[in-house]
Amino acid sequence: MALWDRIKESASSMQTQLEAKKNELKSGSFRDASMAMCALVAAADGSVDPAERQRVAALIGANDVLRNFPAEDLQRRFNAYVDQLTADFAFGKVSVIQEIAKAKKKPAEARAVIQIGIVIGGADGDFDATERGVVREACFALDLPPHEFDL
Repeated sequence: MALWDRIKESASSMQTQLEAKKNELKSGSFRDASMAMCALVAAADGSVDPAERQRVAALIGANDVLRNFPAEDLQRRFNAYVDQLTADFAFGKVSVIQEIAKAKKKPAEARAVIQIGIVIGGADGDFDATERGVVREACFALDLPPHEFDL
């Protein structure tokens, strides 16, 4: 199977798993960790151009699981995390990873945060090595084995 097909299949599978747990994923720590993860994946290469911000914002708005929260609130949080990462990626990354790590108290939420990272990373059809790397780092912060997610 081609890499592109595996990425599409993996992102689709992760989205299906997320939708099955939608009613469990309503906490503030999940909301914040999810937006931190989206920002981390978007900024994985060290920058986020306006088109990339728009694409991720559209994906966030279209995600059924994230509809548990007001779209404006999600957008505001996503933008704040992106701003931290683009101002100083190394320092911002430490802060964002700490926010993601708060979801580890609830294993279902921790897994869902990783799944959202994979969905966002694979949305453009190119879940590249840099994006995979930051999602792998998030796995470690959440005490989850990266191989569980083919990372």
